[in-house]
Amino acid sequence: MNNICFSNWIGLWTLYLREVRRFVKVHTQTILAPIVITLLFLAIFTLALGRADQMVGGVPFVEFLAPGLIMMAIIQNSFANTSSSIVISKVQGNIVDTLMPPLTADELTLALSFGGVTRGVTVGVFTGAAMSLFAPLGLHNLGFIVFHAFAASLMLSLLGLAGGIWAEKFDHIAAITNFVVMPLSFLSGTFYSVQSLSGVFYAAAFFNPFFYMIDGFRYGFTGHADAPPLVGIAVMIVVNLGLWMLCRWMFATGYKLKD
Repeated sequence: MNNICFSNWIGLWTLYLREVRRFVKVHTQTILAPIVITLLFLAIFTLALGRADQMVGGVPFVEFLAPGLIMMAIIQNSFANTSSSIVISKVQGNIVDTLMPPLTADELTLALSFGGVTRGVTVGVFTGAAMSLFAPLGLHNLGFIVFHAFAASLMLSLLGLAGGIWAEKFDHIAAITNFVVMPLSFLSGTFYSVQSLSGVFYAAAFFNPFFYMIDGFRYGFTGHADAPPLVGIAVMIVVNLGLWMLCRWMFATGYKLKD
């Protein structure tokens, strides 16, 4: 396998800026809308369902829920940024504008995925700021918060990138969203502690990489974790490396890009 190669830093930076400006230009849809949706989830689960006074793992339910909702916003928007960028370019026939410049497979992967990371983290910061007005957000370990926000957004950006390259039309990427991203995020302990599960459902939770990103992120705020935090870090690093190599291979071989 070829060594990772970065040489065209100007081209890499230009492509990254294109991805950032693409979502900033429609900030009402890409930043404001996720904040509103996340606050609605908070209201539904705490007020409408009457769970505001409950405790989960020794933590008030509102404090337990808030980090999970923030992380859900981060991963959904990271995935949406890269997947939509690639699919739109393929459908419109201008993907060649991305592939023609002298950029290596690693540079393409880095620039596009970090565009998704920027959107995910931006949404996370603004969502957290808005949520702090309605739910108390503690601070147990800032390092875990920063790491999991970055690693989770990178994971979903890479997944969106791979999915976008594989997809031939919008229906395909919608299928990944509806049958992979949404189920894994909703079944990852966002709204509940996996300790409340039993049998095969409890065991299955630990095979879901989304569980570790939410569990570690929540640990940074509350100090409560359903799995050993260091195990979660290792899982996320391994998954990110695997997804990186997959995207790199797709760009290097022109998989479904140069047909």
